[in-house]
Amino acid sequence: MPAKYEIGQKITIKPVSEQSLSLRDAALHKYSGQTGEITDYYWIRPPTGQLFYLYTVRIGTSNEDIVLYEDEIEYMLSKKSSRRSSKAK
Repeated sequence: MPAKYEIGQKITIKPVSEQSLSLRDAALHKYSGQTGEITDYYWIRPPTGQLFYLYTVRIGTSNEDIVLYEDEIEYMLSKKSSRRSSKAK
């Protein structure tokens, strides 16, 4: 299974549910809804045989990096890609 996101890709950090926050969710809560850029990724395969991707994400324009699971991020829709070019005829 290939990685869902690529290095350099812009993403949004998914909001976490306020109900029964785990310790990890509580730590990620302050980043919910913020945008970032994938700077690196790697995978782990625990003894169960499942494959998990972990992504290093640089938050906004800061130098702060955090590591997120694939299900904690989503594609950031580019405003440029949603507009039609005025030059197209």
